[in-house]
Amino acid sequence: MKIARKPQRFATTSLFGNLCVGALLVVLAALSMAWQSGSGITFDPSSKRIIAAIAVMLAYFGCCLAFFLAQRRRSVATSEVIQTLADPVETLHVLVVYASQTGYAEQLAQQTVDSLRSGGLSVESCSMQQLDGARLQHANRALFVVSTTGEGDAPDMAARFVSHTMDSDLSLLNLKYAVLALGDSDYVNYCGFGHALERWLRKCGAQALFDLIEVDDGDAGSLRHWQYRLGQLSGRSDLPDWKVPDYGTWRLHERHLVNPGSAGDPCFQLLLKPVASVLPIWQAGDIAEIGPQQAAGDVDAWLARHHLDGDANVIVDGKNESLSNLAARSSLDVAMEGTDPQRVAERLVRLPHRDYSIASIPADGGIELLLRQWRRDDGSLGVGTGWLTEYADPGAEISVRIRANTGFHVPTDARPILLIGNGTGMASLRALLRQRVAQKHHRNWLIFGERNADRDFHYGRDILAWKAGGQIERLDLAFSRDQGERVHVQDLLARAAESVRDWVEQGAVIYVCGSLEGMAPGVDAALRRILGDVQLQQLASSARYRRDVY
Repeated sequence: MKIARKPQRFATTSLFGNLCVGALLVVLAALSMAWQSGSGITFDPSSKRIIAAIAVMLAYFGCCLAFFLAQRRRSVATSEVIQTLADPVETLHVLVVYASQTGYAEQLAQQTVDSLRSGGLSVESCSMQQLDGARLQHANRALFVVSTTGEGDAPDMAARFVSHTMDSDLSLLNLKYAVLALGDSDYVNYCGFGHALERWLRKCGAQALFDLIEVDDGDAGSLRHWQYRLGQLSGRSDLPDWKVPDYGTWRLHERHLVNPGSAGDPCFQLLLKPVASVLPIWQAGDIAEIGPQQAAGDVDAWLARHHLDGDANVIVDGKNESLSNLAARSSLDVAMEGTDPQRVAERLVRLPHRDYSIASIPADGGIELLLRQWRRDDGSLGVGTGWLTEYADPGAEISVRIRANTGFHVPTDARPILLIGNGTGMASLRALLRQRVAQKHHRNWLIFGERNADRDFHYGRDILAWKAGGQIERLDLAFSRDQGERVHVQDLLARAAESVRDWVEQGAVIYVCGSLEGMAPGVDAALRRILGDVQLQQLASSARYRRDVY
């Protein structure tokens, strides 16, 4: 609080100095008057000059007093601001709600709580039968893990909430939420209660933290996607997987920098090919789950720091391997107890997978990725992008698992699609366009934004060729650094409002891919202004408004 007192000391000192100066002026004025009276100059005590002099002196002292009071008020305000900044920031509090029929949703809710708490968040959980509207209105973050029974029905423990709370119109404008919907696709109304819950939340004004995630009969890939979102929410990219993906072995076939000289961080295009001769099948919009590795230098330094032999043989999951190979796939932030290699191996935790949008389709012969390097505050590369863009040598083996992302697949018919994205979000959009071109469906509209056209137009050659060939019906580009006024994709969307409404009326499906901060909220706000909240909610409910943002 020393900083807060400095302005007050300064004001007090200034007032004292001004009073001294004023007193000195009074003395000088008196001496001058005495000198004038003795020098033959006529001095009239009743003269208006004395009154004027007194008025000037009073005005001067009044200014000093006003200045002092103003400084004091600023000092108090400064003290209050500094106190506010000094107070600890309120910890983000998350409410995890589960609606379970067999206990599975409750189990996943507890794992969700554990993951968020490991990220330092304040978390509480409750069953839906303990939840009411008042409690929900007081929450600012809520995650729902809910099952569906029968043909779209809510679990028994949610019956009261459905009849008493979801039957009313609450104001939930301050609530941000996410839904993990459990179901079985063998039933017609798949994940029906989860979707009904989300429609009600949207109707009450709540905002989605990210799009609803469906889990088909315990699908491990969907659960890993939920874990990925939990990592984003908690600010931790190293949350351990609940179940390690069953990776396949691929090779880093090609890698090259695509934006030299860019104002943004370096971006790389990569091509991965499977070691096995058979190429797996995936669809545009699907995700590559990568098992990253530590930099070799970091592993060597860790072994040396703990006086460990990297060549020592250890047994993991019934298989023999060296301690250094195991450490490369593991988090090195672990408490050490002794130097016995096997005991060390048992304490190591495998690095969690990283999700990346696939920019290609199987006909291209491999998985293409578009990655932007990410650096920590200390300047070091992140584990995932560091491994793929710098540490892994060409020809290196890469652990890969493909996860279906059914919520981001293109329609099988020729209905129009509107693709909106920025940055490395072009990876997924490029794959969607690639599949549409292969299907000979050409009612495609792309709105894309980046910094500079000559450096950051990712897959620009493909895009322009498709536009010239008629496979892209409309193309709108926003390169924000190429003109004085910063123009972004949401601005282009707003300018094309009438066309957006026309395409939606013709059955268009809207896809948004790119940054969660800035772009995605801006696009959502623009679409709400163009279409209205009700229509946009209807589009989301009917899977015609799809987002893959990060």
